Amino acid sequence: MSDITWGLWKLLLHGIWITVQLTVYSAALAAAVAFGIGLARTHRRWLVRFLSGAYFEIFRGTSALILMFWMFFVLPMGFGWQLVPMWAAVLTLGLTYGAYGSEVVRGAIAAVPPSQREAGIALSFSPGQQLRKIVLPQAWPGMVPPFNNLLIELLKGTALVSVLGVGDIAFGASLVRNATAQSAPVYTVVLVMYFALAFVLTRGMRAVERHAKAGVGQAPAGRLRSRSRRAAGPAVARTAAAAGGESR
Repeated sequence: MSDITWGLWKLLLHGIWITVQLTVYSAALAAAVAFGIGLARTHRRWLVRFLSGAYFEIFRGTSALILMFWMFFVLPMGFGWQLVPMWAAVLTLGLTYGAYGSEVVRGAIAAVPPSQREAGIALSFSPGQQLRKIVLPQAWPGMVPPFNNLLIELLKGTALVSVLGVGDIAFGASLVRNATAQSAPVYTVVLVMYFALAFVLTRGMRAVERHAKAGVGQAPAGRLRSRSRRAAGPAVARTAAAAGGESR
């Protein structure tokens, strides 16, 4: 450890920042893809279900590393423009983990009892209103724990970008190792870094999970207050009448 100078430590610290950026950007793209493809796989039209299912099978069945190479080396040959390594990595990770997340969304929506949709039909809700007001609020709490696992897997998957020369934690570790010829201390520090980042993400997702489950089966606060006022009104009237009778 004493052979690792401050300049080498800066490589690792800068790698943390790059890894955080990769995780945030890729997770945002993956979330959009997961909800888009997941909802499409529950669509009434078979063509929409077929196309979204084909996307899911293709990206689930291909290697993220090879797809990253394809995005960076093959795509420019067909379209004539080059992605920078950072965005090739974000695009690959977001599309790949978004495909995994779409199965989480589809499964959570399928787990909502059909009677809930029937209640929406009885209330004359459109399919979009049923999804927004009935299905998603009940399905969302069940999505959070699997999304937490996927987010941790995405964080660890960012180490693949080092093969493209992106200066993440894994890339900085390889440079430090080459400079010091010490593998054990360098990669031990890197393991601790990944664990610390994963721990922070897990704590954050646990808070999201508690918030998501807190409102399940409860009416909005404003509605509860109006109900309590209506319930308290007759009670107050009866109390006042009784007090008036005693005074007489």
